[in-house]
Amino acid sequence: MANMLMYFPTLEPDELVYVQSLLKDMSDEQIQQYAGVYNSRRKDAQTVLITTLLGFLGFAGIQRFLLGQIGMGILFFFTGGLCLIGTIVDLVNYKKLAFDANTKIARETLAMVRNVG
Repeated sequence: MANMLMYFPTLEPDELVYVQSLLKDMSDEQIQQYAGVYNSRRKDAQTVLITTLLGFLGFAGIQRFLLGQIGMGILFFFTGGLCLIGTIVDLVNYKKLAFDANTKIARETLAMVRNVG
């Protein structure tokens, strides 16, 4: 676990457990390569929170664009965050939104590292 913390110092505990389960059969060199790619691609929960708060200022949906959910971002933008209800729901669930996006990124990064290595 301490070795994983060295490669992934900014991960939330649940995200770290998920990534650790993906990397259990990899060598230190592969983990280091994975960490470089994953740390640059992952979404920070605080950034999701800040962009969600921008929805209350008239920029609804930015958090969805950030998370790669383009269709939902467009829907939020044109409906004012689904009349602010969707923005409020995202505000409450911002950590889950970031975790879900990061698990997808973690799987994509794993496939990419395995194909290269």
